[in-house]
Formats: sequence, structure tokens, C-alpha cells
Amino acid sequence: MRQSLFLITALFATTALANPASTASKPQSLMDIYNLALAHDPTLASALNGNKAAQELIEQAKALYRPVVNFSAEASAAQADVNYKGRGIPFPNGVRSYEGYQVGVEARQPLFRKENLVQMEQLRTQVSHADKKLHLTLQNLMLRTAQSYFDTLIAQDKLDLIRAQKAAILSQLDQAKTNFEVGSATITDSNEAQARFDLIVAQEIAAQNAFEIAKRSLHAIIGEMPHSLAKVRADLKPNALKQPLDEWLKVAADSNLSIQIQQDMATLSSQEIERNQAAHLPTVDAVASYTQTSANGSNFGFGSDINTGTIGVELNLPLYQGGATSSRVRQAVLNKQKALDDVELARRQTELDTQTAYLNLNSSIAQVNAYQQALISSQSQLDSTQTGYEAGIRTSVDVLNAQQQLFSAKRDLLAARYEYLLNIIRLKAAVGVIGDGDLADVNLQLEKAL
Repeated sequence: MRQSLFLITALFATTALANPASTASKPQSLMDIYNLALAHDPTLASALNGNKAAQELIEQAKALYRPVVNFSAEASAAQADVNYKGRGIPFPNGVRSYEGYQVGVEARQPLFRKENLVQMEQLRTQVSHADKKLHLTLQNLMLRTAQSYFDTLIAQDKLDLIRAQKAAILSQLDQAKTNFEVGSATITDSNEAQARFDLIVAQEIAAQNAFEIAKRSLHAIIGEMPHSLAKVRADLKPNALKQPLDEWLKVAADSNLSIQIQQDMATLSSQEIERNQAAHLPTVDAVASYTQTSANGSNFGFGSDINTGTIGVELNLPLYQGGATSSRVRQAVLNKQKALDDVELARRQTELDTQTAYLNLNSSIAQVNAYQQALISSQSQLDSTQTGYEAGIRTSVDVLNAQQQLFSAKRDLLAARYEYLLNIIRLKAAVGVIGDGDLADVNLQLEKAL
């Protein structure tokens, strides 16, 4: 899985750098934004570097059963005042100064170290854990990018609708003032239109601010301010879910990376118990050394050159370490129980997230269909109210209310469409099966893909 992750990431990053969607005249699609995110998102960059660092654990694991070779060198100067006692000693008394030199090489090959064997498995588990975390970061990037993309779109649409509603209210205000001046309407109509206009101006300011914030949230992911974004196709037809909730839950139990990451932590905890228990066991090493020692003097008055070579097997048996090893075993057992609790917590959270995403997707499908009908009804109501106003049986207030209802229906329909597409991605992400192909499918529902 590690190689495929690097290949996928490198492919998309290369695509994003080679074909930047930077032309202001051409709307940026969801895939354009995602490719920019692959190349510039700091969260993904951090995860990639962290994963690369984790790959070094493989070499560290191999090193635990490879030979260790050490070179040592020593130089010393000594001065001794020697006074021998007794008769017939052939060495003279007095002060002697001399130097000594020693160089040596020692090689040690582990033959049996159960603790090291378990630690090797732990390091491999850590690499698997790091790979899953990178994959989860990629999945989260897809969700974050889509969320920010559609947040920006809905903020832009709200601003556009408010401006269109502002223009309609302004037209109604001008008409009310004209009718009042000619005596065909009361001042109430003019005041009502003026109040609506003042309110929509305030709403426009808030909508403009929300739009700027949404764009900057997207900028934080892709590293640049987005241009005009491709909107959802007007002929979007929501597709009903074919698989029941139970099937989605089964897939989530097997595929969700958050669960798998916690399972790796549980495996690591079990290995930690075994590693600490192995500290009670003996270790066996093959040891070979070669040493050269030279001295130009000694306490006896003469120097020496000594070359020594040794080879053998070394056995170490720990007898008592003050109870620390037993304490670490107990600690590891408790940490394993905590890890198992975290697995259950991740499983329940995944189940909840999947259920929530599934129900929200079903709801958004129904909402799109309902808001499409509401938009048709609101348009018919406005047309009828406008006709009644022109005939003198409806007031300008009725027209303003009908206009506001129409713009609200348009806003709600657009939001429902965005929420529908986003809920598809949320469900795939909650289950743990989201991929770039899912983003590409959603991308086909945008105007740019036509």
C-alpha cells in the first residue's frame, strides 16, 4: 500500500504542477482545486514527510539483528614512583615515566535476543500505522477540499441572489415612489419597499464577508486565491441510494482507516507486552575482537607490544533489575486494554458517522426534489402576485413577499444540491472507501464538465 500511495500522490502533484488551473476566464472545477490541494496543502505535505521518516524504521528494524562493529583507541601517559621491598628483586627502584597506546576492534553478532525480535515486529507495525495515517490524510484532504469548495460556492450563490433580490426590491421601490407621486398608491408601499431595501443592503454586506471568508478558507488548502468556481449543473438529478444502511456499515467495519489505525495501536500494545516480558530472558551474542597494545615502559622498567585476538560466545542472564521489568509488563498490559477501548471507540464513532452520513444523504436527495418543486411553485406565485398587483388587487408588499419567497427557494435549492454532492463524499469518507474517482464523479455534475 505504501508504494501505491506515493505513486498516486506523485501523479496528482505532477498533474497539478504541470497543468495549473490558473486562467481566470475558465471556471475551476472540483478536480482542479483538488489537484492544487495535492500540490500545496501543508497538512498533506506534513503527512508525506512524516511517512517518509517512518519508512526509516524498516532499516532500524533490520539493524537489530545485524552485526555491530566498534573501533576503539586509547593513549595514556603514566608516572610511577616504585620502591620494591625484599631481597633479590631484579628491578631497580625509582621514578618511571612511560606512555601506553591501545587500538582495538570488536564485532558482536546477536544470536538470540527475543527482545530485539519483538522490537523488529513493533517497528514494522509502526510503519504500517504510518502508511494508514498518510492514506487517512489523503481521504481527509478530499473531504476538506470538497467541503471548502462547496462552502465557497454557496457563499457566492447567496451573494449573487441577494444582489438580484436587491435589484428587484430597488425596482419595486422606484415604482412605489412613482405611484405615490401620481397618487395611485399610499406612502405605506414606498416605506415598506424602502425598509426591505435597507435590510437587503445589510444582508449583502454580511454575504460579501461570508464569501471572502470562504475563499480564504479554500486558499489555506490550495495556496492561492480561487478564481470563479464551476457550479452545479441545473439539470442535476439525484440518484437514490441502492445499498441499504446495513451494507454500508459492514463495509465501514472492514475499510475505515480510523478503526485500522487503532487496531494497529492495539497490536503494538500486545507486542510491547511481549517485548517487556522478553527482558527476563537470556541473550546470546557471538563476539570477536582484536586488540593491539603498546607501551614504551612499565613499572618494571621495560616496554611491550601485545597483539590479542579473541572469539567466543557471550551469554547474559538478567537476574534482578529492582522490579522495573515486572512493572513495565504491568504497564504494557494496561496500555493494551486502553488500546482495545480506543478500537471500540473508533468502531462506534465510525458507525455513528456512517449512519449520520447515510441519513443526511437520503435527506438531501428528498430535499433537492422538494426544493425543485418549491421553486416552480414560488415562481408561479410571484407571477400571479405581479399580475394581481398590476390589476390593483394585490399590494406591493405582496409582491415583495413573493419575490423574497422565490429567492429563498432558489437559495435553498442550490444549497440542497451542494449538500447532496457533499453528502456523497461524506458517506464515502465515513465508510473509508473514498478515492479520487469519487471526486471525479462529483466533478461530472458541475457545469465545467459539460
